[in-house]
Amino acid sequence: MPTKRKRRTSPPSKGLAAGEQLKRAKLAAGDSSTWAWVDTEVSDPSQITLEHRLMTCGLSKRNKNPFCANKHAPKPAPPSPASAHETQATIANGELETDVIVVSDDEPPPCNKKECKNNPNCLNYLGQLQWEDEATARQLFIKASDLGLNPILGSRDPELPVGLKNLGATCYANAFLQVWFRDLAFRRGVYQCQPSHDTENGYEDSPVFQLQVTFAALQESTQNVYNPVKFAESLKLSTSEQQDAQEFSKLFMSHLDNEFKKQLTPSLQTLISDQFQGKLVYGTRCHNCRYKSERSSDFLELEINIENNARLEDRIAALLQDEKLTGDNKYSCANCARLQDATRYTELRSLPPVLHFSLLRFVYDFDSMERKKSKHNLLFPMILDMSKFVKADKSVGGVEGNEGATNLYELRGVLLHKGPSAYHGHYEAQVLDTASKTWFQFDDEVVTKIDFLGEKRYTGKDIVDVLNDSGTTKKSAGQPRARSAKKRRIDDSDDEGAELPLPTETKVSLPGKAPEGDVFSSRDAYMLIYARKEEEQSVGHAPTPNLAESTLDSNSSIFINGASRPCTESQNISGPTILAPSQRARDVVKTLNARHDEACELYSRKEQEVKEHFAELREWMRSVYTHWHVASVEEDAVVVRRQALENWLTKPFAKPEEHKSRSQSVAGDAEIEVLPTPDILCGHDGLNPHKATNMKRMSRNAYEKLSLREDIGPVRTPQEVCEICVKESFTERLYQIEHPRSVAQFDEMCDVQQGEPGYWISKAWLKGWRVQKPRMHVPLHGDPSPDSTEFRGHVRCEHDQLSLVSTARRSISSQACEILKKLFPDWAPLSTNQEPCAICEACIHSSKEDKRELRKKAEDEKARLRHMHDNALIGNTLLLENVPCAVLPADFVRIWRKWLSRPAEIPRPDSVDTSPLFCQHDMLVLDPNAPNDWDSDVALIQMSEWHILQELYSCGPAVAVEKRFVEDSVGILDTKFVHDTPVCHDCRLKRRRDYNLTDITVRFLSSKPVTGGEHDEGLQRGSQHAKQESGPRTTGGTRQSKRIRQGRGETRENTRLSISKSTTVKDIKVQLHESLKIPTICQRLFYKGQELQDNTVTVESLGILMNDTLDLREETENEESLSHSPEGRASKRRKEEKGFGGTLLAASASYASLSADTGTSSEGEGHESTTKTCPACTFHNSLDSLLCGMCGQKVTEVV
Repeated sequence: MPTKRKRRTSPPSKGLAAGEQLKRAKLAAGDSSTWAWVDTEVSDPSQITLEHRLMTCGLSKRNKNPFCANKHAPKPAPPSPASAHETQATIANGELETDVIVVSDDEPPPCNKKECKNNPNCLNYLGQLQWEDEATARQLFIKASDLGLNPILGSRDPELPVGLKNLGATCYANAFLQVWFRDLAFRRGVYQCQPSHDTENGYEDSPVFQLQVTFAALQESTQNVYNPVKFAESLKLSTSEQQDAQEFSKLFMSHLDNEFKKQLTPSLQTLISDQFQGKLVYGTRCHNCRYKSERSSDFLELEINIENNARLEDRIAALLQDEKLTGDNKYSCANCARLQDATRYTELRSLPPVLHFSLLRFVYDFDSMERKKSKHNLLFPMILDMSKFVKADKSVGGVEGNEGATNLYELRGVLLHKGPSAYHGHYEAQVLDTASKTWFQFDDEVVTKIDFLGEKRYTGKDIVDVLNDSGTTKKSAGQPRARSAKKRRIDDSDDEGAELPLPTETKVSLPGKAPEGDVFSSRDAYMLIYARKEEEQSVGHAPTPNLAESTLDSNSSIFINGASRPCTESQNISGPTILAPSQRARDVVKTLNARHDEACELYSRKEQEVKEHFAELREWMRSVYTHWHVASVEEDAVVVRRQALENWLTKPFAKPEEHKSRSQSVAGDAEIEVLPTPDILCGHDGLNPHKATNMKRMSRNAYEKLSLREDIGPVRTPQEVCEICVKESFTERLYQIEHPRSVAQFDEMCDVQQGEPGYWISKAWLKGWRVQKPRMHVPLHGDPSPDSTEFRGHVRCEHDQLSLVSTARRSISSQACEILKKLFPDWAPLSTNQEPCAICEACIHSSKEDKRELRKKAEDEKARLRHMHDNALIGNTLLLENVPCAVLPADFVRIWRKWLSRPAEIPRPDSVDTSPLFCQHDMLVLDPNAPNDWDSDVALIQMSEWHILQELYSCGPAVAVEKRFVEDSVGILDTKFVHDTPVCHDCRLKRRRDYNLTDITVRFLSSKPVTGGEHDEGLQRGSQHAKQESGPRTTGGTRQSKRIRQGRGETRENTRLSISKSTTVKDIKVQLHESLKIPTICQRLFYKGQELQDNTVTVESLGILMNDTLDLREETENEESLSHSPEGRASKRRKEEKGFGGTLLAASASYASLSADTGTSSEGEGHESTTKTCPACTFHNSLDSLLCGMCGQKVTEVV
């Protein structure tokens, strides 16, 4: 029989016909709905049959849920070619003659995931699809297996260098290690270091050997990441503390210099100085006699102050700029024997083969009293000509130490500090591979080949992408003419700062091959590394004389012109220099490589076992889900939970941490637990009709096969739908149908006609009952009666009579009342003809009389206690001198005044409790003569008013005080409070310390000496020591800073600040800066005569009490004591943090000899001075010098 083509008719309209009225039965979705039989076929629970119960779960024929075919069932075999030829018919007019088109309305809807999710007869889309694609399923299964990290993924890419693992906060060391590794002369020297006889035993734990191992791993490792934990341990570095990269470089170079000096090879002994050390000369030239005094100093790096959009050459020139010494700053010339005008100069006399520029990006912010990172943009070239900055030493007839050497340098590396803060961030390095002319980005473990030294740069006129593509430029209208110099942006962390126009050329060269005019820019560049260009040597080979060459064996790695890769067989290399690690370091790397190879092999075996187990598991699972469909209602089946089947199919792909209950072995049989979650069952242990969407009908044969190895939870037959739950749901659904009918009938006749009697009903009840789904409805219990407890008070009073309040009730007709009585038989409504409750009317009359009496009583008390009412809470004691008084808690006065304002609503205070004023020793917890004790918790009233209070209230013991003149021991009269009850000073102090938030007073002290009458006597006594210690720090003849002088002239007044126990001195200074506009660096705070110098100390640790007082003096500073930051704002000289204290680097003794610069460090703070400055010629002498080495004057001052 030929294949039939079916054509479905158009679906019928789902809307109502013209003129048809919408009825509730239509909303039930027709006869096939799960509950369509409610109120149509069944009006009583006893009429419910098994067919009705099956319909509630979608398991009946009447539900019309299609039995979808299994999409993953085995396909039937295709017909043979012979049979297909026999059934072929002749084609006429494009169609087969035997074609039959069947038009049917009984065709089931198509099977799809959305429509069949809640269809219990469809078992598709449960997760079988991921098992069908065997390759994908295998990968997911291997990923979910407990195999650990695949070590093969950690194998080295031959096109990329090796990265370094970040041990927590060691990115600063990793960045420099990558830079040093690519300095071939330095690496060769490290490789050739040999242990001395006295250090042979502990040599393998030394930093030099660990540096050899690190370099050997970067050169010969077969892994893409090396862990330098041994290197960090050898230096005793803290891996959890971030340090300054520049300081690490200086200290480590100092340590290596000490180690190199112990070597026997002369060239190794001077490797650091030959490779990295240059010479600076500091001098002073007299204008009168031209006499010069000079001092030479060695440097490892040049520290450059940066300004926004400045060029590197300009900042080098600024570093070497001359300074005129004139006026008060004249130079004491030893030749002239008098003060003369002079010029102080700094000159570069020699440059090393590898030149480091340290960019001072960390500056000091006076407002926040913290360091901050400068985001100034710096422009630096690919080729740097230093010839114009190097001055020849005429005394020796040429450039010292650079005979025959050129001063043309090429950019080899950029050290980046990512992050906006000076206290934390991340260091990265961009380094040039000189062999392949390729730049690499080193971000700890991640090594990236970068095609261009820069990032995407946007300006107003052009867009240049210098990171991802070939350097094409998208031009806009009005683009200016191209310039010869090109500029690009180093990979920055943000885009703050001013933008400069970019070149308009469309082709951007590789930095390694860049022409000499290339210029780059960066806001994150922290250090620049340049290497001298040599005419006759290979690029990247800095000169290191007399270094012996090492040989390679067949298992070593080779390094050819900067490109490193593992070597697995012997190779003949001629021409390029070959660098080979020491045998000890190479053995360590070989061991690591062998372990890696062993781990890869072990992982491969485990992976193969998992693959074999997967093949067996997949075959069994497919044998279940390809045969579990049911074709009809009559077929033997069970109902299971949909989520259980989904979990069974997806659980083998879950990771171990996601399924802790998994007990599967990669070599054994699968035991995939499916935890039973009987959410398709009700409390009566039957199928829950409310969970019908979670049910799936499954073939019993497939279930029995599955249950042999798995437990998928409880199952039931379709006939086990819970009868009790169906009846309960039926009751509620019937209510939802019948309730609107009752409401409609009630609304038609609820209004009372004129002249007819009615009945009272609660407005709130009626409003809630008339909605379609009343909130008051209680499932299975119906609606509450109109006279239930919640609504009874709306109609009836407490005497069960008609309430006097008529706003909460309304009247309804007698017909409407009859409708409600049928629904609520026990309801007894009150007629509208009934009189209100007589008892309630009498009570209301007496209540008005009581309110009048309370108001009259309040007015009488206010009149008798007028002074307490007006003055007790404002602290006015001027009128109470020589008047007997009493102290009482202020809370009583506040409550009493509130009662006076509304006596009928607020309760009158019961008593005057004075116990808070006494301690457990029956003494006072406050001192009446201490102004700070008169806080908001106590009040002072006249003794006559206290007697009145004793008449009106129950009062505690009186605290009697009297303010009068008292003569002290020296015969001075003073006004004091006299009291009989003594003060307990211990309890008083405890009370003042017990606070969460309080206000303190900050008194502003004048910078002039305090004279009589300028401050009150108490201030003079309390701040006597503070005035002695906090005098103006001015020196005669010095000029005050203009920045500090601004804002002077106005009169300072005392101010109040809110503090807590956790408030620090720094927080107080910041608040004073905001309120008084005094810079935090100019504030000197005193407490009880002691200056608060530690800004981190908290209020609690200082012992500051409630309502205490601090003294503030504005400090006068001199311009000579300020050093200006690149932004023009003064920076305070501070001690250098001992960042590497406790490490091996802190013990370096040659640090000062390698870098004698005492300027600002890379952290933005001044170094602790290690020199004496001559007062005559300002020459820096060593600390043990008694006479100036330049002019011979006596040196006494240490700066």
